[in-house]
Amino acid sequence: MPVEYYTALSAILFTIGVVGVLSRRNAIIIFMCVELMLNSVNLLLVAFSKMHHAAHPATVAGTEGQLFVFFVMVVAAAEVAVGLAIIVMMYRNVRSIDVNFLNRLKN
Repeated sequence: MPVEYYTALSAILFTIGVVGVLSRRNAIIIFMCVELMLNSVNLLLVAFSKMHHAAHPATVAGTEGQLFVFFVMVVAAAEVAVGLAIIVMMYRNVRSIDVNFLNRLKN
């Protein structure tokens, strides 16, 4: 498959993630949209790594992008653990996960 298909799919997924982050108020949905954006970038990394390997077959078997994806996924897993812990504590204290309500608490 041409890399343009992967680029288009990744752009669509990233756009959905950005729209979700900017338009939603629920912290869990915002969190899922951020993860969607990270996964779209992971898709691009693997696609470009595969394209680079096809253009230069003498290099390593196209695993550079996959290695970066592995590290991004490890960081995303740590982010999810910390973020969900913050959301749970926020819900216990405030009984809401509405982001606008948290902005009012700052004042």
